[in-house]
Amino acid sequence: MDDKIKVEMEFPIHASPQLLFQYISTPSGLSEWFADNVNSRGEVFTFIWDGSQEKAKLLSKKSGERIRFRWMADEEDGETYYFEIKIQVDEITKDVSLIVTDYIEEDEMEEAKMLWENQISDLKQVLGSA
Repeated sequence: MDDKIKVEMEFPIHASPQLLFQYISTPSGLSEWFADNVNSRGEVFTFIWDGSQEKAKLLSKKSGERIRFRWMADEEDGETYYFEIKIQVDEITKDVSLIVTDYIEEDEMEEAKMLWENQISDLKQVLGSA
């Protein structure tokens, strides 16, 4: 398999960090924008899209700040790839951004970036900040 490339994308977003954290860290919040449905049992989150499902392990969570997952398929393959959604607040302007870190195969780069842009766009609509 090709090595994946670490990519960071920044999305300015008009919402309080506390509210935003609910949408990136809870199954109900993630169900609003990231997947059709999300369930969790302990550290394992199940993401459901159009009848297919993917499981991800919660690697770390820092309240009000960030959440990091690893897809179980990568975990089973012994891969260390993860995806992280981090809330960043500019100390001076107080502008809020979401920083998405993901590992993407080179030939899927544009498609993956577009997917994240669409997901974040859905999140902004849910938050009323579109």
